[in-house]
Amino acid sequence: MVMIRERVTDPDALETYARNAPQAREGHDITPLARYGALDVLEGPPMDGVLIHRFPTIEQARDWYHSSAYQTAKVHRERGADYRVFIVEGVKETEQ
Repeated sequence: MVMIRERVTDPDALETYARNAPQAREGHDITPLARYGALDVLEGPPMDGVLIHRFPTIEQARDWYHSSAYQTAKVHRERGADYRVFIVEGVKETEQ
């Protein structure tokens, strides 16, 4: 799961999201790989931040995204910033 924050539009709403989103991870097998760390954009338009979470399967990523807990938090994210959010299949260990 990749979340690209394009720009912040309402810092207060985004702060509410930041407080509520961790609770939505409970009960889900999520491994944080990147969470709004330093960026060095080499090509394309600049972005405000990036979050990458690893899930065991695409289905589990979808289940988390569509869970009622995340959908409740997501309302605040949508009010607080413009995002691109997508799921991409990772490389299998045999393909590395």
